[in-house]
Amino acid sequence: MPTGSDKPARLQDRVCKAASSIHGYGCFAKVAFSAGDAIGRYDGPEAVRDGTYVLWVSDDGKTWHGRSGRNLLRWLNHSDEPNAAFDGFDLYALIDIAAGEEITFDYRAGDTDACTG
Repeated sequence: MPTGSDKPARLQDRVCKAASSIHGYGCFAKVAFSAGDAIGRYDGPEAVRDGTYVLWVSDDGKTWHGRSGRNLLRWLNHSDEPNAAFDGFDLYALIDIAAGEEITFDYRAGDTDACTG
């Protein structure tokens, strides 16, 4: 997938936390993303049990790996019509995302087998 290399490198220069109409707080684009652009990586320590801000991913649907989110992507909210998706712990834009738009993903994540606790 494209990397969005014309975008700022640091996550905090690319996204921010703000009040969300979906739920509490959300993760919003500070810059525009084109479909396929890398948005960022869900970062944090390895999780051994489910909890708030834990993202679980699996390559095969059998072995799951979790991370307890410590960066701005922990504020991502669910949408049945998401504009982003995870490939492992890397988040990519599914469609064009305008600066100021909330970034969402499907917690059920059919393609990437990702889910949050």
